[in-house]
Amino acid sequence: MPKFFEDAFSPEHPVLEGEHLRHIGYALRMRTGEQLTVCSCGTDYECEIAEISQDAVTLRILSAAACCTEPTIKVTLFQALPKSDKLEQIIQKSVELGVTEIVPVLTRRCISRMSAADFQKKLPRYQKIAQAAAQQSGRGIIPTVSPLLTLEQAAERMTALDVPVVLYETEGGISFADVRADAKSYGLCIGSEGGFDPEEIEMLTARGVQAVWLGKRILRCETAPLTALSVLMFRTGNLN
Repeated sequence: MPKFFEDAFSPEHPVLEGEHLRHIGYALRMRTGEQLTVCSCGTDYECEIAEISQDAVTLRILSAAACCTEPTIKVTLFQALPKSDKLEQIIQKSVELGVTEIVPVLTRRCISRMSAADFQKKLPRYQKIAQAAAQQSGRGIIPTVSPLLTLEQAAERMTALDVPVVLYETEGGISFADVRADAKSYGLCIGSEGGFDPEEIEMLTARGVQAVWLGKRILRCETAPLTALSVLMFRTGNLN
């Protein structure tokens, strides 16, 4: 069943307009009597199309319930900027897995050296990828893709979370299996193709970010965040 996100949706006046109208009427070619879901502020409204006009889609609400697909934890992914279209893949798949926010980060070893201004121009496209993935996977929210940060800026945000970790192969780290699983918020910091500079790890760990590892194999930068998210969701009971 198609799902649409609209925080301004009113149960007293259940209509969809603008981009939703074009998507329903022209892209999906839906007709009167067909059903869809409108997600508004964490509530799923199961609806039937009552009328499609040139200005709006009028709906009939069949039922309403809190969205049951959202994880019990909030996870912020701090992803060092990868090259090519890898970030698009990471955004799409991490949204499907339940991430709350994706924060791209510029680190010393990033091959892609995009400026914050240039990244800002691409942000609307990245947000649309997150929205499409949220709709496809039945999420209750559209995760946010944030503007590009420096690692120092990202570290400040990580320290506000219950459990901030950075994936890094080091004897001083711990296994991901030893990361506490009873917290409410997590931060996952993942490197780019070149990994992290040792001084960057020192800076993060000095601020309370725990270095963890995912085993003996070296994972690609687009594989590591999805693996870490999957492990975290499983350990916190969100893949049951």
